[in-house]
Amino acid sequence: MFKLSPKEDKFFELFSQNTEIITKSLKRLYGIMLQDSVSTEDAAQMHRIENEADNVTTQILERLNCTFITPMDREDIYKLAQVLDDIVDFAEGTVERMLLYRTGKPSLGAQELVHLVELAAEQIQTAFSYLGNLHSKKTNILAAAEEIYHLESAGDKLYREEVARLFDFEKDPIEIIKWKEILEHIEATLDHCESIADLLKSVVLKYD
Repeated sequence: MFKLSPKEDKFFELFSQNTEIITKSLKRLYGIMLQDSVSTEDAAQMHRIENEADNVTTQILERLNCTFITPMDREDIYKLAQVLDDIVDFAEGTVERMLLYRTGKPSLGAQELVHLVELAAEQIQTAFSYLGNLHSKKTNILAAAEEIYHLESAGDKLYREEVARLFDFEKDPIEIIKWKEILEHIEATLDHCESIADLLKSVVLKYD
């Protein structure tokens, strides 16, 4: 059984902070997707959230460098910190593209795709909240990972349908290029959530 000292437990507190920021970033992205357009303030706000996530990731890595005994392998802590940091980068990248390309209001399909990523982020937050009790909460972590897989599968289907709709109904080739890239970026975000689920499963099985 894990018996964590307060110093060791700090890693899990920081992971919890990071996943809260991730969920916040995806909720904000979903809100932006419901708007008629993206403003410079929307992009600036997302950048501030990304800086928050970077700050927490830096704290994790600095603590990792100065902690002799860690609650799990250093490599696992490092990998978990890195993959979490990437999600907010993806969210910020979506907003940046929409601002730079001067897109109008996203389609319902694009909105729903982001909503699936938001739901996956919530499952990531749930799974990481159990990491400090890895043995007793193994089932909960694995259940969250499975839900992420379901969301990613639904996202793949929705992405293909939305790209097909884009080619069927959008007459402006420039708009097709813009939105196809944005949709690909959103779908890549969901794929990254699946990679996090894979990593969580490997960590759970490793310490089982």
